[in-house]
Amino acid sequence: MSSMIDDLLNPAYLPDETEQVSLVQTHISMVIIADQFVYKIKKPVDFGFLDFTTLDKRYYYCNQEITLNRRLSRGLYLGVVPVVHDGTHYRMGQGQGRVVEYAVKMRRLPEEMLMKSVFLRGELSEGQLQRIADVLAGFHGSALHSPEIDAFGDPEAFKVNTDENFSQTEKYIGTTIRKEDFNELKRWTSSCYTSSRSAFLGRVRDKRIRDCHGDLHMEHICLTKDIPIFDCIEFNDRFRYTDTLNDIAFLLMDLEYHGGNRHSTILWDFYREHAQERDVEPILAFYKVYRAYVRGKVTSFQLDDERIEPGKKEEAVETARRYFQLARSYL
Repeated sequence: MSSMIDDLLNPAYLPDETEQVSLVQTHISMVIIADQFVYKIKKPVDFGFLDFTTLDKRYYYCNQEITLNRRLSRGLYLGVVPVVHDGTHYRMGQGQGRVVEYAVKMRRLPEEMLMKSVFLRGELSEGQLQRIADVLAGFHGSALHSPEIDAFGDPEAFKVNTDENFSQTEKYIGTTIRKEDFNELKRWTSSCYTSSRSAFLGRVRDKRIRDCHGDLHMEHICLTKDIPIFDCIEFNDRFRYTDTLNDIAFLLMDLEYHGGNRHSTILWDFYREHAQERDVEPILAFYKVYRAYVRGKVTSFQLDDERIEPGKKEEAVETARRYFQLARSYL
């Protein structure tokens, strides 16, 4: 894997002309950023909720990523390109050799126009928040729903997600999450399935369980003219088949994590009006806790990735701690 990345950071081994190449890693992907295009390679990992351990699976999910993300972005996802090894070097989308990986090819968006960048510059306006709310409420209102998707709104079905979260983060107690926070969040979450059961079932009756985005935070929204929203969950349907409140809760939580409580309130007010949401704040809070906890979890996963350098792991510890603390603060 490291040899492949070394080669693909050489502009000569990429399919499109570029002067600069850089690499960004997450717990599941290696993202190669060139001048005009971005190439996203899935890591051969298995986290239980995600399995990219075979080439066939990675190819399948590359195609799923393109199909699903085209719902909220036009002309951004261009196709799947192979990575081949010719016996000496790894090349993407060119030359003869054995196919060893696949990459999703995307047009590169202007990073300065990502919602997070605009927010951090202090330039995120009410008008932009309204446009985002309108796009998301419209998407949620028209997104696919069916009896199969409805089933994921049942409290017992959603509990699979939170049980998995606590199981997978127990190893990080004392590192990224305090034991008392872990125990209290686990207790509170369990109690919600009883105290809010009727609210969960009401969301199903109201057809609010949809095929959503699943990973809706500021870095996945670009504030150019058509507001492209990208990088949805493609690897597990149960993370997309969810309450529309769970989807918007991620973005609200992300704003609050970065100190944008006022922006979060404005966005929620616009979204609530467009989506005709009423009296849903308790279940919205439940989903904010869930979203903050998930971010703490997946950031903690970076500690186990040998491909990530020590300095980045130290940053991951601090970031994960802040997410877990935010989750606790919502209680």
